[in-house]
Amino acid sequence: MFLLGAISTVADAIGSGAGTGGLNLQLNAGAIAPEAAVLIALLTCLVVDLAGEKAASRWVPPICYAGLGSALVLLALQWNTPDLQPAFVGSFLADNLAIAFRAVVAASTLISLMLSWRYVERCGTPVGEFAGILLAATLGAMFLCGATDLVSIFVSLETLSVSSYLLAGYMKRDARSSEAALKYLLVGSAAAAVFLYGASLLYGLTGGATGLDAVAVALRTSASPVTALALVFVLATVAFKIAAVPFHQWTPDVYEGSPTPVVAFLSVGSKAAGFALALRILVGCFDSFDAQWKLLFTVLAVLSMVLGNVVALAQTSMKRMLAYSSIGQAGFVMIGLVCGTEDGFAAMVLYMAAYLFMNLGAFACIILFSLRTGSDRIADYAGLYQKDPLITLGLSLCLLSLGGIPPMLGFFGKIYLFFAGWADHQYLLVVVGLVTSVVSIYYYISVIKMMVVKEPQEASEVVKAYPAITWNVAGLPALRTALVGCVIITAVGGILSNPLFVWASEAVTGTPMLVQAIG
Repeated sequence: MFLLGAISTVADAIGSGAGTGGLNLQLNAGAIAPEAAVLIALLTCLVVDLAGEKAASRWVPPICYAGLGSALVLLALQWNTPDLQPAFVGSFLADNLAIAFRAVVAASTLISLMLSWRYVERCGTPVGEFAGILLAATLGAMFLCGATDLVSIFVSLETLSVSSYLLAGYMKRDARSSEAALKYLLVGSAAAAVFLYGASLLYGLTGGATGLDAVAVALRTSASPVTALALVFVLATVAFKIAAVPFHQWTPDVYEGSPTPVVAFLSVGSKAAGFALALRILVGCFDSFDAQWKLLFTVLAVLSMVLGNVVALAQTSMKRMLAYSSIGQAGFVMIGLVCGTEDGFAAMVLYMAAYLFMNLGAFACIILFSLRTGSDRIADYAGLYQKDPLITLGLSLCLLSLGGIPPMLGFFGKIYLFFAGWADHQYLLVVVGLVTSVVSIYYYISVIKMMVVKEPQEASEVVKAYPAITWNVAGLPALRTALVGCVIITAVGGILSNPLFVWASEAVTGTPMLVQAIG
C-alpha cells in the first residue's frame, strides 16, 4: 500500500509538471551525473566480462578507474552549486552534504578495487563480476547519500544491501564467507522490514506523501505514539547501517568471513552512506523530536565506544579486531551527530574523510600480509619488520592514526569531534570518548609491538617462512600504490587538517537542511 501510494504520488507530480512545463526542472538529471558515470562503468565491466577472463583482467581495472575518477571529478564540479534544485520529482538532492559523502563512497570504492585485483585473481573468481557487484553497491550508497524521499531511500538502501550480501558470500568455496553472507542477509532483511514498516507509518501520518519535507511538516503537528514508534523503527535501521551497539551483532562475523577487500568497502563506504542517511532523515524529518532521538543516540554512542573498544582487546584476528574497532569509531562519529551544531556536523564529515584513508590503509596491509601468508591472526605478525618493512610501517602509522596519536590525521579528526562535543556541553560523550580512545591505543600499539619489538628468534613461524617480495605480479602494483597513498595522507594529513575542516564546514553551510537545523 505504501509503495502503491508512493507511485501514485510520483505519477501525479510528473503529470502536473508536464502540464506546467516544470518537468525538466523536476527531473534535473544532471544532479546524478556522477552516478551515471559509475553506472556506465558497471555495464561496461559486465560486457567486457563476457569476452572472457583474460580480457576482463586486462580491461576491467582501467574501466573502473575511469568511471570512478569521472564520478569524483563531476562531484567536484557540483560543489557549491548555485540555485540548487531537487532532482527526479524531489526524490534526490545534490547538496554539499550529499556531494561530500558521495565523494567518500566513490573514493572508498576506488581504493577498495585497487586492493582487490590480486586478491580476486588469486581466489579464481571472475574479476568483471566482482567489480560489477561492487559498483552496484557503490551506486546504492551514493544514491542513499542524497535521497530525500522514503521510496528512493528504501530502493537505495536495498541496492546497497543486496549487493553487500553478494559480496560477503563471494568466496563460494569458503564456508566462512557463506556463513557471513547468510548472517548478513538474515539481519539485513530484518532491518529492511523494520525500516519499511516505519516508513509506512510515516506515510500514513503524512496523509499519502513520501517526501521528507512533507514528513517533517506532518511530524511537527503530530505527537502520537505512532510517531514515536516510527522514530524507533527508523533509528534502528540507521543504527544497523552504521553498526552501532546493540545493532552490531552482524559486524564481527561478516568482517571475519567476507573477502578482505569487501570488508574494506563495508567499513567505509557503507558506513558513510549510513551516516548520510542519519543526517538526512533524523535531522531533516525528526527535528520536532530533537531531544528524544539525541538522547537515544547518546546512549548508542556510549555503548558503541565502550563495547567496541573493550571487546577489541580480546581479539586474536586482525579482521575481527578492526570490526570491533569500527564499532567504536562509529561511536566517536555519533558525538558530532548528537551535538547538532555546525562544528559537530563538520567534524562528522571530516572524520569520515580521515577514516577513509587510515582504515583502508590498514586493510591494504592486512590484504598484502594475507596474500603472502594466508593468515590474519595477530600472533602471526610477530617479527614482521624483519621481512617486510613496508607493511610494518604502513600498518603502524594507520593504527596510530586510528588510535588518535598526534600528529596523525586521526588525531585531528578526534580533536574536532571532542571540541564540538565539549562546546555543546556533551561532557559524558567527550569523557567516554577520551577514555575509550586510550583503550583503543592499547590494542593498536599491541599489534605494533608484536611486529616491531620481537627478537628475530621470537618471530612467528609464518614470518620465518615469509616469501620473497615481488611487485611485478598482476594486481600488486595497484595494491602497493593504494597502500602508499593512504599511508602518506594519513601521516601528513594532520598538517592539512584546517583546510579539510573548512571543506567540511562548507559541506554543512551548503546544505539548507543542516543550516535550518542549526539556526
